[in-house]
Formats: sequence, structure tokens, C-alpha cells
Amino acid sequence: MAIRYDETRKVFTLQTEKSTYQMKVDGHGILLHTYFGGPADETDFSYLIVPEDHGFCGQPGDVVEDRTYSMDYYPLEYPVHGNGDYRVKALKAGWKGEVPGLDLRYDSHKIYPGKYGLPGLPAFFEAESEAAAAHRTVETLEIVLKDLYEEIYVTLYYGVFEKAGLITRAAVIENRGGKILEVKRAMSASFDFPEGDLDLIHFYGKHACERQFERRSVFHGISEIGSIRGTSSHQQNPFVILCEKAATEDFGGCWGVVLLYSGGFKIQVEKDQFDMTRLVCGLDDDEFIWELKGGERFVTPEAAVLYTDRGLTDLSQSLSAAYRKNLIRSWWKDRKRPVLVNNWEATYFNFNQEKLSGIARQASRLGLDMLVLDDGWFGKRDDDNSGLGDWKVNETKLGCSMKEMAEKVNGLGLKFGIWMEPEMVSEDSDLYRAHPDWAFQVPGRTPNRGRNQLVLDLTRKDVRDYIKTNVDHLLNNANIEYVKWDMNRSIESVGSAADPSQSQGALRHRYVLGLYEILEEFVTRHPRVLLEGCSGGGGRFDAGFLYYAPQTWCSDNTDAIERLRIQYGTSFGYPMSSVSAHVSVCPNHQNGRVTPFKTRGICAMQGAFGYELDLEKLDGEDQAEAKRQIERYQEYSDLFRNGSYYRLTSPFENSDFTAWSYVSEDKTCASLSVVYTDLHANPKGLRVKWKGLQEHGVYVLEGKEYSGKALMQGGMVLPKPECNYDSYMVIIEQKN
Repeated sequence: MAIRYDETRKVFTLQTEKSTYQMKVDGHGILLHTYFGGPADETDFSYLIVPEDHGFCGQPGDVVEDRTYSMDYYPLEYPVHGNGDYRVKALKAGWKGEVPGLDLRYDSHKIYPGKYGLPGLPAFFEAESEAAAAHRTVETLEIVLKDLYEEIYVTLYYGVFEKAGLITRAAVIENRGGKILEVKRAMSASFDFPEGDLDLIHFYGKHACERQFERRSVFHGISEIGSIRGTSSHQQNPFVILCEKAATEDFGGCWGVVLLYSGGFKIQVEKDQFDMTRLVCGLDDDEFIWELKGGERFVTPEAAVLYTDRGLTDLSQSLSAAYRKNLIRSWWKDRKRPVLVNNWEATYFNFNQEKLSGIARQASRLGLDMLVLDDGWFGKRDDDNSGLGDWKVNETKLGCSMKEMAEKVNGLGLKFGIWMEPEMVSEDSDLYRAHPDWAFQVPGRTPNRGRNQLVLDLTRKDVRDYIKTNVDHLLNNANIEYVKWDMNRSIESVGSAADPSQSQGALRHRYVLGLYEILEEFVTRHPRVLLEGCSGGGGRFDAGFLYYAPQTWCSDNTDAIERLRIQYGTSFGYPMSSVSAHVSVCPNHQNGRVTPFKTRGICAMQGAFGYELDLEKLDGEDQAEAKRQIERYQEYSDLFRNGSYYRLTSPFENSDFTAWSYVSEDKTCASLSVVYTDLHANPKGLRVKWKGLQEHGVYVLEGKEYSGKALMQGGMVLPKPECNYDSYMVIIEQKN
């Protein structure tokens, strides 16, 4: 069993193949967090708590004599506001109009096979193969806590994926009293670590420069990472790593924490006065007030945590495997993704049927699988200042119906896809003129704008129904097999004409719940449509969205060299098969850089591969290179989609080159890719070591045979670059 409860000692022990997680109900009914680290036995680790009479560390109200017992330094499983804990909290709530305060004590628990669900929210699930197995490897623990004084209950949910090494967390706050309960902060999970000498790795950024790797020491005080933008954002990402100081790619203890949520979030890490570390993660609580009447419940988004003592590579690979098996549901997740061309950087808004058909014909000749029609095909939409919300095909501009456009593309042997931005409305649109109350805005104030567009109020059923109807109409009346779902502004000044009394924080969360409802119906009604997430590129690249869409447009920045850093950072917390990456034109449209066509292709093959340029303008040499890229990607698509991904060098540390590799599950096939990022006169030889090969396997590398051990220990000498931003890619296979 993955979950065990010792009735005598009141100890819960959660076991995975990579870790042990333990809690204990103490003599006062407080749920303590006693251990989370490498695999251990069922020893009661509460012996590690050292009671002391620390000054200014008070006691809960019912503990009178024992001054060594304080919530201010005890390791707690779900810390709350109001019981003497001055560190960052998981929960703050109280009766409306009264001083908020809680004192949660153990009430009951239950353990059962399988994984709990969270209606209306993304969550990891037990795969069918796991559920059907004789020895099920996924179990659920529910622990019910009750306030010492009031009819307020909190149920903590734990999903234990024994083989995957993953533990999921969620909390449900329930009002069983007769008054209105105001929830002002509701985190999904809290973790207390006795270790204080840790590093925090997080992934900051901006539009067109997302998920930049940053590692720093956890300092005394509070580090906060989050988003108040209504989305998970370009600026921060709801995934962090705590790790030992000595942790590397291949060695050391690492805790990866991910929040399955696509809206505003908050992650806080505090190193306290006694050098303990606490991490809490959950919803952004800025201006957040959620009212619960008697009998009502509030469900937090799910968080997941994975520990390994084998370093950052094992953490990333384990998380990626869990995503692919237990989170992504798409029909496409185990299938070869289409190699597509998107017309955006080829034409922007200036296109018609003839131009699109020309790109499609060239795509067919080069061996691509799909043409995607991006922004500008609907309403009055010749720039980004109008038309959003009017999801009627502009047949005058296009020169045909959407059905006819899809048929023309299909006739060339290609699939057809489209871009949409269903959550937005332009002020210059028929929809806004008819329903100005459907947009978020504060009454009496000019709205804050982004691209002259406003955010539709997805908390309203009529708005959600409008979006569903329009999406369904498009997909039911044309053979559209791919949808790029975009969202191009942050959410601010949130006011709902339907319910002006709601706090802005609550409205932002209800917005995300409304989005999830729409997406759930999308994937239910159109299960074989490939859905790709997007928010100005990587502004909503999170685990919550991957529950609905198997891939996300990684960044609006298509420059191959800047993508090295963006994709490097993304790889720590997400499978590379979810990273949509395209070859674009040079000079690059975002930064003007010129890189070889070969290099752009090698960089894009890190993820879901495609093109973002006018294929008709490729010269003969680039056409030949594109054919080679497509043939290679098609031949080894399973390796790139399902292979183990290795970061061989860091673009943040190695200024000469960035290298990565994929190794197949059976270790018989592997690729190595290198992009040179600097050139030198009288250069030294550059060497890189492979990872993940079979030690005693014999591999053929450029006509010569090498043992896996030799390639991993001695490595290989890289060819000398021939030009600025040159690149190199090789695929090796094990000799029979």
C-alpha cells in the first residue's frame, strides 16, 4: 500500500518509489508535518521536533501550561491564520463581519484506491492501465480537520502515485455553520522543511522572453513568486524547485512543486527564525474574498510535488512522464503531431485564399502535414484593433467560406487549422456594441486597455454559451483539425455587470473556472481536434492548461538563439512534447537576428515542430534543408515526443554552445543537438558527454562504433562551427 496509517501512533506515511511523506496527529489534535524526503520506513519522525520555550512563540488557546508547544515553530501540515503561527499561512477565513481566525484539529480520515477528482478543475488522474492493474499504484488519502470552536471544516486531499513518485494536494473548505464564511486566502498546499540551507529555482520572464532560469539561496524572510494578471503569466510560472545546495543535473535532493492552475497564483517560500523553510502555493489572494453560505464548499486548485535525490534531470523526466501518462488527456498525446506551417509571420493580416493556397501547395511539396490560418479571418479584422468577438468568417477577405478553404487545403493532402481568441472582445466589434456589459470593466471608469481589447466576463453563463456556440459552429461546419487558442492581454480592473458585489479576486478565479468549463466542453465535443494553448506565446504555459491541450505555443519569440534559453527553462517543469516551436524567417521579426536555416530547424525540433514563414519565398537551398528537417522529424518523431530529455549544457552558463539530447525508452536510439553561440579565433576543441545510454551497448556514431560508457564518460569532440550560430545534430543507434 502506498498510504499507511498507524492507529497507535496516529502517523500517516505516504510512500512512493522516490520518496516518503509523513504526517502525525499529535496529542492536541494538530496535524504535524514530520518528514518529506528520500524513501524511508514508517518510523515516527516526530522525534526530530525539539520542543523549546522560545520567546515570543505563543501557545494555542487550549494549551495552558506547556510553553514548549507553539505553532510558531512546529512543522505544520496546513497552517492557518489565528492560532499563533506568524509564518506564511495556507488558510485565512472567518465569519463575515468578525475577526478571522481558525484553529484546525484532526477530525477523521479515509484511505481508498484510485485518485480523487476535483469537479471543474484540472487534476492528475489514474490511468486506465493503473486502475486495471492487480496491484493498483494510485491511492487517495482524505484528512478532515475541524475548527476547535466553529462548524468550519477543511478536507485535505492527497493523491499518491507510487510508481511515478508524485504526490498531489488539494483542500476543500466547508461551512457547516449558520453564518456566512469569508475565505480570504486558500492555498492548495503547504510544505515545512527542517532544512534551511536550500536553493530556490524559479522561472521569470516577460512577453517574448519567458521562463528564464534563476537559482538563488533561500534567505531569511519571504520570497514570493506569483501573478496578479489573471493568468499564470509571462512574468512568472506556477512551478518552482527547492533543492539542496549541492544539487546538480545528476545528483542531489530536489523538490519540484507545480500548481495546476491557469490564473493568478502565489508561491511563497519563507526561511524562518529557526532556519526552517516553508513553501505555500495556491491562488493569488490579492483582493480575494470568497463567501460561503451554510453547506457550501470552496475547492482549491490542485498542487503536485515530486521529490528525488537524483538531481534535476530525474526531477524533470519524472514530472514529464507523469504529465504524459496522468495529466494530458488529448487523443493526440500518444500520436505523432502534425508538422505544420502557420501563416502569421508569413502574411500577418494581409492574406486571401490565393495566398494561403500558395503556401499550402508548397507545404505539400515539402512534406508538411498541416496549414494553420492565424489571425484576421473573421469580422472586421485587418489589424489588432477590431473584430474580436465577431466569429463570423469574412468571406469577402478570404475569398471563400471556411468550409471551402479547408477543402482546398485537404485536397493538397494537408490538414487544416485555425487561430482563435475566444475570451476577448474588441471595442470596435458588433459583439461589444450589442453587449458592452459582457466585458469586464469598472462602472463609471474608462477601461484599462490592451491592444484595444477587453476581457469577456466568463463568470456569466450567457457569455460562456456564446463562446461555446461560436466555436462549435466553426468546427461543425468545416474540417478544422487544429485550434490555436490565444489570449492576448492581462486581466485588470475586474468588474462584472452581472454581479457588482463580487471581489475582484473572486471574479478572477470565477473567470478561470468559466474558462475550464468552456475547455472541458471543447475537448468533449471535439476530442480529435488538436488544441494548442497560447497567451501571447507563453503567458499561460502551465500544467492546468495542459489538462485540456497537449501543447502550448512556447513564446511569440521565434528567434532560435533566444529560444534556447526559453526552452531550456521550460524543460525543467514541462514535457518538451508540449513545447510548440517553429522555424521562422531571418532576419528574425522579433529581434532582427540572422541565423542559419539549419540551426532554426534543430532548435525547433526540441518540441512540437513546425514553420512560421512564407514557404513560397524559400530559395532552393532552404527548401532542400526544410525537406531534410521534415523527413528527420517525421522519422524520429517518437524519439522527440517520448524520449528522455537531457540538458547537456546550460545556455545561462556556457557561452560557447548549448547542447541537449533525447534517448529512447529502450536506449537503442538517441539524438544529440548542439547550437554554437559564440565563435573564437584559434579555438579550443569542444567536447560534450552523452547521457542516458546503455553502458555496455555499442552505438554507431558517424560510421564508427563506441560503447555507451565511452560516450557518457569520455564524450565526443564536436565538429568545429563553420559560421556564426552554426549547429550540429546527430542521431545514433545501437548496433544489433
